[in-house]
Amino acid sequence: MERKFVLNAVVAIIFLLSSLPARGQDNSSVAVRKFEVAPEFTTITFPAGDTELGLGGRLTYNLNKRFALEAAAYFFPHNCEFCGRHAGRGTEGLFGVKIGKRFHKWGIFGKARPGVISFSQGQFDIIAIGMPATPSFVAEEKRLTAFAFDAGGVLEFYPSKRIITRLDFGSTIIHYGPQTNNFPFFDPATGTFTLRPFTTPAQNLGTLQIMAGVGFRF
Repeated sequence: MERKFVLNAVVAIIFLLSSLPARGQDNSSVAVRKFEVAPEFTTITFPAGDTELGLGGRLTYNLNKRFALEAAAYFFPHNCEFCGRHAGRGTEGLFGVKIGKRFHKWGIFGKARPGVISFSQGQFDIIAIGMPATPSFVAEEKRLTAFAFDAGGVLEFYPSKRIITRLDFGSTIIHYGPQTNNFPFFDPATGTFTLRPFTTPAQNLGTLQIMAGVGFRF
């Protein structure tokens, strides 16, 4: 439901931007530089209230004044412990489109960028060690990689022909697939613990993600 709402909002933004009238500030007579490259700062906030800070970069290719292709990657260095599926250090990679309206000194756009997000300790499993009759159990942490979809709005400012400042805001929706883990289970018939599988169902999780950066156009 949340993903459908965000997608509908992005489509509405794109249609509104496309219908904006061209006025004196419109830069239709100014050639748009094809490439943009920018270091960026980002924050991502999960529903539990955990906010992670990250650094990364963006590469944009402007097909014309309204439409662009872009790729972005981010790294979240904080090792978030006991954070469930987003535990550990995170990395994120996105590729998608930006559509909107560009004026002489500023621009407003909608964006849709699918990709992946990965957490170094996002899943774990319980394994048994020792003799079968008297086992002990330890937790084994594993990397979790999930599909991500970044949808939202973009504000750009052009202080010069070569410089661009940009603010992105929106929701990054993460799709976690089903996950099966082993958990200790006490068997009263034998008086011992054994491992039994438990499957966590698939889940779509919406997050708030903001990006900001200063880039170069060439």
